[in-house]
Amino acid sequence: MGRAWASPSGNFYGSTLVRPLAGDPPPASLAFVAAIALHDTLLRLVPSLSATLKWPNDVMVGDAKLSGILLERSGEGAVVVGIGVNLAFHPLDVPRPVTSLAALGADVPVPVFQQELADRFAAWLAMWRADGLGAICTEWLARAHPIGTPLSVTQADGQVLPGAFDGLAADGALQLRLADGQVRAIHAGDVFLV
Repeated sequence: MGRAWASPSGNFYGSTLVRPLAGDPPPASLAFVAAIALHDTLLRLVPSLSATLKWPNDVMVGDAKLSGILLERSGEGAVVVGIGVNLAFHPLDVPRPVTSLAALGADVPVPVFQQELADRFAAWLAMWRADGLGAICTEWLARAHPIGTPLSVTQADGQVLPGAFDGLAADGALQLRLADGQVRAIHAGDVFLV
């Protein structure tokens, strides 16, 4: 989407490859698996951290973004799950609030973070395969900002939809309650806390 990506030493940048198997939930739902694993990792390493998930896969501390996840298809159906976490630094020249663990008073070495995240991702991937998307959505919602949180969604065509978070659809789509009470399922777009 034309965004710059900086990677100063001390932050975490990692990718893993998942080869979906017959009977697995939709590959796009791996974003929820990664988000839950990341959230769990952060809370295990920094128990005092007050972090929430923003659809579909950002970890937020208050209104500031701490990390992000990107899924890309690779080869014959494999999915690359890329995760970036501001452990030691965060950018200062971006148009939205961002933070790092260091700015929040936590010092987490990259190797410690990497091992914990690998363990957590493996555990949640197993649950995704065994229990399905419904169980993963339930877990994701338990870590998300509350129902009713004001959001705006910028769609691919540039249209901005203001509304409020109204949970997840069965397929993991964001449920956005519009001002007229209508609920719209959002499958893609940039979501901002208002």
